[in-house]
Amino acid sequence: MRDNAYASLVGTAVGDALGDGLYLRDNAINRRLPTAPWRWTDDTEMACSVLHVLRGHGHVDPDALATSFVAHYDVDRGYGTGIDVMMRDVQRGGDLRALATRTFGGTGSWGNGAAMRVAPLGAWFAGDPARAAAEAAVAAAVTHTHPEGIAGAVAIAVAAAAPAEHMFAEVLRHTAPGEVRSGIEKAAALRATPEEAARELGTGGRVSAPDTVPLALWVIARHPDDYEEAVWEVAALAEDVDTLCAIVGGVIAARVGQEGIPALWRQSVEPLPGWV
Repeated sequence: MRDNAYASLVGTAVGDALGDGLYLRDNAINRRLPTAPWRWTDDTEMACSVLHVLRGHGHVDPDALATSFVAHYDVDRGYGTGIDVMMRDVQRGGDLRALATRTFGGTGSWGNGAAMRVAPLGAWFAGDPARAAAEAAVAAAVTHTHPEGIAGAVAIAVAAAAPAEHMFAEVLRHTAPGEVRSGIEKAAALRATPEEAARELGTGGRVSAPDTVPLALWVIARHPDDYEEAVWEVAALAEDVDTLCAIVGGVIAARVGQEGIPALWRQSVEPLPGWV
């Protein structure tokens, strides 16, 4: 297993669990850590499957990824309604990948779920943004077949794969036209306070890729090698706090390694599952 991909997974889990514990905006603004242990959510559980499949295959095998998502699904991890419904249908004999194509009247989901789990994939293909983009699109389509849902995953994977100084250029190079890309273009050019950026770019309140990914990338660009500051900043701005913290934490940890994550934070999070 590649060290930077595992570090990204740890960074995802720490951000996810901390963000989930900061259920009051005031806690994030005043930087009050929740009481340990911190419990991670579906963001981390699904990211574990992504890395598990990469470790076993060297690439994203969509059938293996769907199988892992189903095998490790835990209703108590706070999955979104769409995934919960699909998993119940799978238990009745449905196929996850086929069900994903029929969600939202056949348009597929453009939620932020494919983006929240993909930073370790980008880290796995570090230095090869084009490969990261291609593999992220395959990984996203297992559950999110709408072009915007896929674009969100591609953008985050490329951000984790690309050098920090070229992040926006590479992300825009590989992200298809649409709302996600338009938001990223705005983020790349935006000179604003964090509060202004949140109003301009979105805070995850719609739980969509266009409403989540641009702000995540804007914060990452401001703090490319400062895990703690980036996670605190996005936590104070976000509505979907755990997901935005997971994305930001996963991308930055891919660059700075586990040692770049505060030791107390790493110690406060429940362990990752043994199967990963």
